[in-house]
Amino acid sequence: MHAAQKFALGLLAAAAVATASDVAQLKKDTFDDFVKANDLVLAEFYAPWCGHCKALAPEYEEAATTLKEKNIMVAKIDCTEETDLCQQHGVEGYPTLKVFRGLENVAPYKGQRKAAGITSYMIKQSLPAVSEVTKDTLEEFKKADKVVLVAYLDAADKASSEVLTKVADKLRDNYPFGSSTDAALAEAEGVKAPALVLYKDFDEGKSVFSEKFDVEAIEKFAKTAATPLIGEIGPETYSDYMSAGIPLAYIFAETEEERKEISEKLKPVAEAQRGVVNFGTIDAKAFGAHAGNLNLKADKFPAFAIQEVVKNQKFPFDQDKEMTLEAIKAFVDDFVAGKVDPSIKSEPIPETQGPVTVVVAKNYNDIVLDDTKDVLVEFYAPWCGHCKSLAPKYEELGELYAKSEFKDKVIIAKVDATANDVPDEIQGFPTIKLFPAGAKDKAVTFSGARTVEDLIKFIAEEGKYKASVAVEEVVEEASEAASEAASETKSEAAEETHDEL
Repeated sequence: MHAAQKFALGLLAAAAVATASDVAQLKKDTFDDFVKANDLVLAEFYAPWCGHCKALAPEYEEAATTLKEKNIMVAKIDCTEETDLCQQHGVEGYPTLKVFRGLENVAPYKGQRKAAGITSYMIKQSLPAVSEVTKDTLEEFKKADKVVLVAYLDAADKASSEVLTKVADKLRDNYPFGSSTDAALAEAEGVKAPALVLYKDFDEGKSVFSEKFDVEAIEKFAKTAATPLIGEIGPETYSDYMSAGIPLAYIFAETEEERKEISEKLKPVAEAQRGVVNFGTIDAKAFGAHAGNLNLKADKFPAFAIQEVVKNQKFPFDQDKEMTLEAIKAFVDDFVAGKVDPSIKSEPIPETQGPVTVVVAKNYNDIVLDDTKDVLVEFYAPWCGHCKSLAPKYEELGELYAKSEFKDKVIIAKVDATANDVPDEIQGFPTIKLFPAGAKDKAVTFSGARTVEDLIKFIAEEGKYKASVAVEEVVEEASEAASEAASETKSEAAEETHDEL
């Protein structure tokens, strides 16, 4: 073989190595089988144009190579090609990473986006959900995280052990779980089997669950006991408070000293409502603009408000009144008793409407929840660049449906979510949702490319009336900017809010 031929073959071999990937590229017809065939899978739902996805790619590849040796599979799905699969798994932004233990046990990936962080997180996921704890390892286990749970059980109590395993499997992303059958160790910890102790490095240090072991009861106990009595509300904790499912009371103050002082004063109120209302302080200097989202004046602190997170209702405490223990206690008690009406921020109802119906808080229910119509709603912010780019396309969409046979069955609508209270907690702009006729409680979030054609396809697929209209094809330049206008992650949208949570 000539030297030139050897050199060429060498280049081909090097190229093959360079392009080899340990990340499995999955499609709709291969996804289910791949997940079923592997005990643990990390899957990335991405879009080729997404900047965050591009930054993640080399880290993801490196982690996949390391994890492959430990039989942990890593995969990716192109959501611009596999739109149905991505919608099926609730993908709303890119990249979205999820951990699969079969098709039924799915959890969001909560680790870092660097190779070492991905590897470390997934190796932890591969370990047993419940670790055996002894008198020699208990103190070390308590320090494993800010919150850990240890069950003290009788060796013969199989029922409680099975319940513990189910809970640990479900909550393993949140807390480390341990177990001990040492009766002497249980006695030393002040409990008697069966019992579950939640150890924490804040508040009272530990909480004890001594009722009959039940999955839902333990979940509720863990969620309540693991939440600080009066925590700190910020970018790292905000989503946890929103997903807790119970109202959140905000204590706005500009200095750390003032926040500590008010927290100490209001501890009796927070203690009395533990598990009913979560309490947290918020830095008014850094996040004071969020007060406006709660219908408070954003320039008058300290301030107090409660948000009903499920219905996204706001209950601001009168800022002209002093925040005394007695006044806040009465306000919170009345709120819990249902005696306080929510504050509703709304623009005036428009006197006339165009092809895109303008929704405000005062007409939201009448329009969006009209059970006879499929209603597509764009939740936007006036300052949002992506919303401005979408505007002419959205107007065109409205005109197409207004002139079609579906004009009385489909409404194209928009609402300024910064100027109107809406039932949904909107975390990124624009957010587009379809509220189908006859199924208003099953709104579907749009996650495709923001083109007129894709929006029509979405309405036709997800709406009751399967309403599709014709649109003239327009040749557009394929540019990075145009691609990025198609969609974005919630985090990318949040960057435009500056001091929003």
